[in-house]
Amino acid sequence: MLTYLKQIWNSKDLRKKILFTIAALVFYRFIAHITVPGANIDALKAVSSRNELLQVFSLLTGGSTETFSIVLMGIGPYINASIIMQLLAVVIPKLENLKKEGEAGRRKINSYTRWLTFPLAFLQSYGMIILLNTQSQIPIIEGINDPTVILPIMLSISAGTILLVWLGEEITEKGIGNGISLIIFASIISQIPQMVGRGLFLATEDDSKLLPFIMVTLLTVILITVVILVNEAQRRVPITYAGRGIRAKSDQAFLPMRINQAGMIPIIFAVALVSFPGILGQFFVNATSEWLRNAGNIMVTLFSPNTVTYLVIFYLLIVGFTYFYVSITFSPKDVAENIQKRGGYIPGIRPGTQTTEHLSEISSKLTFFGSNFLALIAIIPMLIQFMFSTTAVGSVPLLISGAGVIIIVGVVLELIRQINAQLVMHDYKKFY
Repeated sequence: MLTYLKQIWNSKDLRKKILFTIAALVFYRFIAHITVPGANIDALKAVSSRNELLQVFSLLTGGSTETFSIVLMGIGPYINASIIMQLLAVVIPKLENLKKEGEAGRRKINSYTRWLTFPLAFLQSYGMIILLNTQSQIPIIEGINDPTVILPIMLSISAGTILLVWLGEEITEKGIGNGISLIIFASIISQIPQMVGRGLFLATEDDSKLLPFIMVTLLTVILITVVILVNEAQRRVPITYAGRGIRAKSDQAFLPMRINQAGMIPIIFAVALVSFPGILGQFFVNATSEWLRNAGNIMVTLFSPNTVTYLVIFYLLIVGFTYFYVSITFSPKDVAENIQKRGGYIPGIRPGTQTTEHLSEISSKLTFFGSNFLALIAIIPMLIQFMFSTTAVGSVPLLISGAGVIIIVGVVLELIRQINAQLVMHDYKKFY
């Protein structure tokens, strides 16, 4: 381990990238604690402690809802903008063509996503401010109906989201790893000490909470281990490349296809969407119209965490987003054409259409298993929590949610892969 760390430190470029990434994440955690002026933090903490939907939303914002931070919305609007752009790319030919243009097309789509992020952040900030204010018995923001009061707050929160998007892109370009994923990773990690402290406090105050706390800790370790094993598992499709010349031997290679081809992206999308109806319902609960109040009560009831409806929709969203993401990132036809252009073929499978169908069938089976695995890991901790709350044990806080485990494991493994790749490049440059 020490040798590995020494190798990282001796690589000047890699050292700079890692230090830049750490500095950027520290800066993010710093601004996450900058409160919007005039907010009543005590009233806000009281709302957050009893509202499970806001706790779920805090998963992507690093607890900024508890401090009414200038980055209150986190990168949620950017995630929503990304979802919208992914969906539009399927139905709009121009965007679909941009996706095929490689790096230049990707940059153009990212530019459109950034432009869409600000209006979404502006609108969502208004909804979140009103929601938090209406949920509290004591107004969190005084004079919220005054445009001169609420508009500056909305602009500050929207600017905070844009700042996080910019920071994430800077990490991606100048640091190590995917910046947006690392910001979400830092948000989740920042909540772990609080969860551990809360669990230890309950265990020391009430002996009956000790065994559930130990069980939750063991469950977290087991889930992390299982996720790592499945995340690294892959199906190796054998490929033979014909040799040149009469006596040339054929080369054997493999096409690695991961079981979890979509990574953590479906989880991030699903968390963002599944929490939206419940939050919207809480906004309608205090409406003057009776039918809006009834609709709001129904939405809050159905989409409260740990309810059957919430778990089923969360499960289906993860499965659906996994299939969708794999369909736009992995093209069996393109892979088959690349194999054929390089003079390769899959033993027993004819090049061309049969190879495409064969790869499509393998991808479909892997996606089926991978999507259901992701969904199960995401809801198992919720089921355990539900089991505790419905028995004499009572509620015990989870150290990390299932979605958090998948995100953390995915980000860490990707970081390790990128660091190893950078080390290989560093050693390779020594020969020049």
